[in-house]
Amino acid sequence: MQRLLIIEDDEAIAKLEKDYLEVNQFDVVIENNGKTGLKRALEEEFDLLILDIMLPDLDGFEVCKEVRDVKNTPILFVTAKKDDIDKIRGFGLGADDYITKPFSPGELVARVKAHLSRFERLIGSNAPDRKNVIEIRGLKLDEDSRIVTVNGEDVQLSSREFDLLMYMVKNPNKVISKEELFENIWGMDSYGEISTVTVHIKKVREKIELEPSKPQYIETIWGIGYRFRI
Repeated sequence: MQRLLIIEDDEAIAKLEKDYLEVNQFDVVIENNGKTGLKRALEEEFDLLILDIMLPDLDGFEVCKEVRDVKNTPILFVTAKKDDIDKIRGFGLGADDYITKPFSPGELVARVKAHLSRFERLIGSNAPDRKNVIEIRGLKLDEDSRIVTVNGEDVQLSSREFDLLMYMVKNPNKVISKEELFENIWGMDSYGEISTVTVHIKKVREKIELEPSKPQYIETIWGIGYRFRI
C-alpha cells in the first residue's frame, strides 16, 4: 500500500483528504505544522507529499525546499493562495503540481494517482539490471553508450546536448535555472555565455520533441529556467 503524508493545519480539510485517499487504498499520515511535517518527511519514507503553503512554524515553501534537497518524492501543493507568483515559486522549489482550494476530492485523488504513476515509471526505468538506462514516455537514454532513442528511433546528440539532457532527466520535475545548467554542464570557468544554454535547449527539443513548439519533455518556466516533466 502506498504511503502518503499530508501536511495541513486545517484539521477538517486534512481529515477530508485522508478519508478520500484511504477509500482509494492509500495509507495516509497527517501532520498539522511545518516543522513536525518536515521532520517526518525527512526521517520516514513516503510515496508522495500533500503540502499546504500557509503552515504554522514553517511554511510549505520551506518544507518543499528542504525535502527536495534530499529526496525526489512527488510533492503536491494544496493551498488557498491563487497568485501565479506563488505557483511559480512552488514549481521553482521542486513542487510537482498545485491544486487551489476549494477543490473536489475526486480531483485530488486523480492527481495523486497520476503523479505516483509517473514517478513509478521513472523509478522502474532505473531498476538494478537497467540502472544506466532511463526510459520516459518513449524517450530512452543509455548513460553508458550515450545513445538516445525516441520511440525506437536513434537521435544524434552532441556531447553537450547529451549531458544537458541527462542532467535534466536526473532532476525530474525540478525547475532548473540557466545558471545552474551552465555551471554543471559547461563549468563556471568555461568561456562563453549563459545564453548558450538556451541555444542547446532549442537544439535538444528539435531532436527529441514531436512538436518542439509544444514540448512534452522540456518545459520553459518563464523568468526562471527549464523543467523536465515526467
